[in-house]
Amino acid sequence: MNTWKSDTYLQHAAFVPGLGAAVLELLAPRPGERILDVGCGEGTLTQQIVARGATVVGIDSSQDMVDAARARGLDARLGNAEALAFESEFDAVFSNAALHWIRNQDAALDGIARALRRGGRFVAEFGGQGNVAAIEAAIRLVLARRQLQPQVRRYYPSDAEYRARLTAHGFEVRQISLIPRPTPLPTGIRGWLGIFERSTLDRLGAESEPAVDEIEELLRPSLCDNGRWTADYVRLRVSATKAIR
Repeated sequence: MNTWKSDTYLQHAAFVPGLGAAVLELLAPRPGERILDVGCGEGTLTQQIVARGATVVGIDSSQDMVDAARARGLDARLGNAEALAFESEFDAVFSNAALHWIRNQDAALDGIARALRRGGRFVAEFGGQGNVAAIEAAIRLVLARRQLQPQVRRYYPSDAEYRARLTAHGFEVRQISLIPRPTPLPTGIRGWLGIFERSTLDRLGAESEPAVDEIEELLRPSLCDNGRWTADYVRLRVSATKAIR
């Protein structure tokens, strides 16, 4: 279970659901559909799907996020994307900015395929090949100076790699593409690190602040323009259908 807090997340990373309009349009939810939102967070996009007339079940691994989504009146449940327990009950599975956190991608895709009815669609957007490459390079360098190795990193596949993985799990890929998307950071790189590299900073203990200072200075020439920080995001957007057999 992750320990993200909904209020802190929205303070530093409200851009994540805020930039979900395009993938939501790709989902194109219809009234009466039953949809599973994997990694629903505090429910911003989940609520927009409900507003279009669909019945939505959201799952997230953070209890605080689930509580925040429930406070919006949503059907949000604490759950693990690697152990989905649904059987042929959804017209669509949706996910935004969550799947790159999953360690066992095959288990997640098994569960997503199992949750879908025949012909059901899977629409998602998450980090793709090259995502936050500059940020990760700076983190690796600063850790190496302290004789620390990075922990297991997030999953950022190429479009070809993920297409093959989807096909192996019984999906017919309708659309898949890598989308470079430089993303403004409202609270700078420090706010981003505090959310998305919390485990790394916790490992550093008393060295965390000096380390953040170093990362900030390493990235300033490439990601900061007159005090405005932009993350080097690359997203993988996918639309696929569960094969009818």
